[in-house]
Amino acid sequence: MTNDKYLKKLEGFDTSYYDVKAAVEDITPGSFEKLNYTSRVLAENLIRKCPSVDLKDSLIQLIEKRTDKDFPWFPSRVICHDILGLTAFVDLAGLREAVASKGGNPDKVNPVVPTQLIVDHSLAVECGGFDPDAFQKNRDIEDRRNADRFHFINWTKEAFNNVDVIPPGNGIMHQINLEKMSPVVHNIDGIASPDTLVGTDSHTPHVDALGVIAVGVGGLEAENVMLGNPSYMRVPEIIGVEITGVRAEGITATDIALAMTSFLRENNVISAYLEFFGSGVQYLNLGDRATIANMTPEYGASAGIFAIDEQTIDYLTVTGRDAAQVKLVEAYAKANGLWADQFDNATYARTIEFDLSKVTRSLAGPSKPHKLVPTSTLRAEGIVKEWKQDGDKIPDGGILIAAITSCTNTSNPRNVIAAGLLAKKANELGLTRKPWVKSSLAPGSKVIEVYLKEAGLLSEMEKLGFGVVGFACTTCNGMSGALDPAIQKEVVDNDIYTTAVLSGNRNFDGRIHPYVKEAFLASPALVIAYALAGTIRFDIENDVLGKDKEGNDIRLKDLWPSDAEINAVEKSCVRPEMYNNIYEPMFKRELLDSIKIDPFYKWNPKSTYINRPPYWEDEYMQMPALKGMRPLGVFPDNITTDHLSPSNAILPTSASGEYCLKMGLPVEDLNSYATHRGDHHTASRATLANPKLYNEMVKNEDGTVKQGSLTKIMPEGTESRMWEAIETYTQRKQPLIIIAGTNYGQGSSRDWAAKGVRLAGVEVLIAESIERIHRTNLVGMGVLPLQFKDGETRHTYNIDGSETFDIEGKITPRCDLTVVMTRANGEVVKFPVLCRLDTSAEVDVYKNGGILQKFAKDVIAEGK
Repeated sequence: MTNDKYLKKLEGFDTSYYDVKAAVEDITPGSFEKLNYTSRVLAENLIRKCPSVDLKDSLIQLIEKRTDKDFPWFPSRVICHDILGLTAFVDLAGLREAVASKGGNPDKVNPVVPTQLIVDHSLAVECGGFDPDAFQKNRDIEDRRNADRFHFINWTKEAFNNVDVIPPGNGIMHQINLEKMSPVVHNIDGIASPDTLVGTDSHTPHVDALGVIAVGVGGLEAENVMLGNPSYMRVPEIIGVEITGVRAEGITATDIALAMTSFLRENNVISAYLEFFGSGVQYLNLGDRATIANMTPEYGASAGIFAIDEQTIDYLTVTGRDAAQVKLVEAYAKANGLWADQFDNATYARTIEFDLSKVTRSLAGPSKPHKLVPTSTLRAEGIVKEWKQDGDKIPDGGILIAAITSCTNTSNPRNVIAAGLLAKKANELGLTRKPWVKSSLAPGSKVIEVYLKEAGLLSEMEKLGFGVVGFACTTCNGMSGALDPAIQKEVVDNDIYTTAVLSGNRNFDGRIHPYVKEAFLASPALVIAYALAGTIRFDIENDVLGKDKEGNDIRLKDLWPSDAEINAVEKSCVRPEMYNNIYEPMFKRELLDSIKIDPFYKWNPKSTYINRPPYWEDEYMQMPALKGMRPLGVFPDNITTDHLSPSNAILPTSASGEYCLKMGLPVEDLNSYATHRGDHHTASRATLANPKLYNEMVKNEDGTVKQGSLTKIMPEGTESRMWEAIETYTQRKQPLIIIAGTNYGQGSSRDWAAKGVRLAGVEVLIAESIERIHRTNLVGMGVLPLQFKDGETRHTYNIDGSETFDIEGKITPRCDLTVVMTRANGEVVKFPVLCRLDTSAEVDVYKNGGILQKFAKDVIAEGK
């Protein structure tokens, strides 16, 4: 049954839409004006897609802000980058075979929802931006290293339906999504509806800036949506963020985003949907809004939404969207209650205020994106210290990497133009990049190169070593490439405290480069300024960067462009035809003759990149027993997905490196952990392999926690590298558990952070708090997420890793379960925990062993 009684003609268009106001007013008169933006979009989705028998109960959840029942969400599309996208399709290829082997119909294993895969996470900056041929050299290396992966991706686009692939070298998925892929409003079969999507990257909310509800998910949840299943949810906490004030002269979108990230972390918005509104929003263009929305995972939320308004329309126009489509967006938003001025009476779970006028120039770091460091406080923070020469050339705090990278900042023309103007002034004054700094420009869109050339600024950036090295996600994702061997030797020989400065969104421990000890986030212009300084031990606001021809001191204020200069360049040099000239060829569909392709992939058992997954073996097809588990690790707060499954370069001495070398991979082509996630043999060896890991089971002689990928094999108490412990426990068939603190699993939405621990034998996680995406990945892999009761921690029960654990109780959504802990001396301690299976759908998935296992069982059952 459908809900077509709510269909209404859109005035002035040959299309209709589902009238949200009419549907909710039928249930509760006067309720529509109180609904916020998120609730209105979710309500439309229900009216259009939900069976009418379930519609009223589902809408009541939104109208009354109730959370007692699940309701379905049907995203209109899925986007993937090649790391998680590839692993998702490796899973589907394996699932297709598993279904066929049990007599099921393999044709059922096919994306139903349109899926776009953008190859943007495979390029490493082996050649820095000071090499005029860097782009082509890096692309050639990318193709050579990733031949197995790209072969599989090419098979994918032919073997599966509803899959579009954007090949490497074209930009970052989020920026392409913002500039081209999102229509904001769909018009399908004569029905207009809001664009909604899930993406296999935590920064998918980047496009929320356009008024699109886009949520980052792990590969497993994306696979579930691809296969036509709804994503079940309960009404999230929807928080209003009122933006007031006006930013000061010289303050960039990056400064605002970093300040907002710190502010929102302090206000505990974990897993919430945020809606930005208020008098200050009008002063934020789409680029500014996208910079803020992109940082959604860094402040811990699920979405960061700006309602559709004139800025949206202006952006769609300047990025070359079809004029009829732009008119449709405005008309639909106004007709169905999604225009920004239609929320005067909207209500929120709570509202918080952010004042733009208080934002100052800032960094974030040295290891947390939400650790705000205003540049005016560098000395007070202890970052600026007395200059000390550690090596022959490199000083203490030496900046080894300065990278303008990431969709966060390069989707905002003003940010990149500001960097170009600063470079121009630096060149005019005779300043140069320090020789130990590896610099790069990796834009999220090819359009950036066009308008920088138009403005005469690209050549200025190239003179300082910030030439284009690729259009991809690079340094921010740990793909910063090799250092100059002489520089690396100097760093190692002298144990220099080294740093990186990048215009990205991530700076977690061990992420950027194995030989970079800490990293700071900054605006693109500030990145160039730090490349001139050469060390983080520098008061960037006050210290002297050099002298001009007359011998006058040059400071940052002498280089920083005015807002008027930036605006003038943007107005004259950023035009719709630039976007059209880039994107029309990129998205042009070629009509090919029908190609006969094997629906089953021919696996190469010698590959360290692509292999048939093991998830349908008997041990993974059912709920674990949850008895006699031993801790693999007892971890502190802020364990990120980079700790659980690192993404940076593979060192030959690591467990993964040793395996790849044994399989015949040349040492120069070990590549990154991220690129090997299609092969469970290599990826499993990366589990908890981050050298910056702290496991409280492993102590130094003085009682402090030892740093490294280490644990103790119990009951012997033998200290071991993590992988050797996993191998030992696997041989013993010993079930495992992980104990942790707060913010467990923050960071990238990588499913291997859950896959790795499950394949290691981990059955349960108990933490103080768990980040949303990682929690759903754990459920999808059949790992039970549990949460300590408020006020209780691992310290409450003196957990040291020598214990064994059982879990007792009937598993239902968000129920209380009992942990039975037996100490090494035989003492038994029981304590309650909260089950973080949040919906009945999650309970069903978990009891079937995981998402992939459940789908296989369902398809096989249909065939019988």
